[in-house]
Amino acid sequence: MNLLYKSTRGGENNVTASQAILNGLAKDGGLYMPESIPALDVPVDKLAGMTYQEVAYEVMKLFLTDFTEEELKKCITNAYDSKFDTEVIAPLVKADGAYFLELFHGSTIAFKDMALSILPYLMTTAAKKNHVNNEIVILTATSGDTGKAAMAGFADVEGTRIIVFYPKDGVSKVQELQMVTQKGANTSVVAIHGNFDDAQTGVKKIFGDSAFAEKLAEKGYQLSSANSINIGRLVPQIVYYVYAYAQLIANAEIKNGEKINVVVPTGNFGNILAAYFAKQMGIPVKTLICASNDNKVLYDFFTTGTYDKKREFILTNSPSMDILISSNLERLIYLSTGCDGMKTAELMNELSTQGSYTITDTMKEKLKDFWGNYATQAENAATIKKLYNDTDYMIDTHTGVAATVYDKYREETKDRAKTVIASTASPYKFSRSVMDAVFGDQSGQDEFALIDELSRASGVPVPKAVEEIRNAKVLHTKECDVDQMEDTVAGILGL
Repeated sequence: MNLLYKSTRGGENNVTASQAILNGLAKDGGLYMPESIPALDVPVDKLAGMTYQEVAYEVMKLFLTDFTEEELKKCITNAYDSKFDTEVIAPLVKADGAYFLELFHGSTIAFKDMALSILPYLMTTAAKKNHVNNEIVILTATSGDTGKAAMAGFADVEGTRIIVFYPKDGVSKVQELQMVTQKGANTSVVAIHGNFDDAQTGVKKIFGDSAFAEKLAEKGYQLSSANSINIGRLVPQIVYYVYAYAQLIANAEIKNGEKINVVVPTGNFGNILAAYFAKQMGIPVKTLICASNDNKVLYDFFTTGTYDKKREFILTNSPSMDILISSNLERLIYLSTGCDGMKTAELMNELSTQGSYTITDTMKEKLKDFWGNYATQAENAATIKKLYNDTDYMIDTHTGVAATVYDKYREETKDRAKTVIASTASPYKFSRSVMDAVFGDQSGQDEFALIDELSRASGVPVPKAVEEIRNAKVLHTKECDVDQMEDTVAGILGL
């Protein structure tokens, strides 16, 4: 069956998977959604005997139906290889009564590698399928992890350029160093004077500028996105939730059909949306626990039914979640309207013009799979410290948010179902915050001295991704104001 895609705002229909991946964002500003969410066609107990790569094929073939078996398997093989420091790609680690799904074993030690390792292969394959001769310019906003993972994936990939915007003071030192030392003749990194929402809004504005698109086309360029708004990012993320459930069966931790909870630290809503898709495909998920930090716009939304971005933007020690506009929530809103593009467009316009929107009771009823809460920075630090003291297991600040919220969920609901916590980054990516949490204020310590201390404390060797930046040369120094983003792209491309 050929699965086609349409815009959440109703302006585009009958789009193939490869076209949706190439476009990134629909022409009406909406996000691409499959016409229906396909059911898994392989029994879960059979998936339990498969490798990560084999599970990836079984999931992705259902969504990317205009890719041949050979094309898709080649993309998967090239993506999930020795770039990952473990053969299982996404190991499950049991600690303190939960199962931590470690999604940080790729080349940039964050969960974005899980999708961004394959996106360049999907995109270049899609370009060939659609006879695209233009150079594809990947334009991306990052709250810290997407930027590096995207650049690592697209560096020196023929027929592509990549430009990443990040908030100058809104990422960790390691995150910034990973980006500004990135090699590759086709990579550019720009620090903006603003926060992540400013960067994301600026990128969306560039995508919506038809005159700029024409100017690009005249010079042989076309834009695409590596942000989680791209369906080519979302589909690979579904895989690891299916894989995690299959591995729990394989390890005799659960019986086939037993329901589990999934906890996801959430900013832009893509990662937890992938878990929701896995549930819709047939994975027995009981509750999707949406964990926010002090920027608790999603917690407030699930509690009240009102999404309100009109609030103080708080810089926290879990910067990848410092987001007030959760772009991927639009896909869930669209589903909750019964796939009504006009209604979704109306709500997104309210968010854009008034800064908030409120969903109906009928829509709210369709979101009952989700449970939301948040963790303050003090609670997060206490959880990281307690987990380490009790189990010797070290987690990063984003996973700490998830673990804290999971504790709140258990206390409030008394639910004791087996639970998978998405562990979205290596503690090395946020070494200062992690070491502060476990051992107290480390402000006198150099960043890399702290990294070495963390290695001694955790017993985990310093990852290659961190060793590489220890003495790496800074290659990218561009900065710009938010209103200069389009001009900056033009300058980089020589328009």
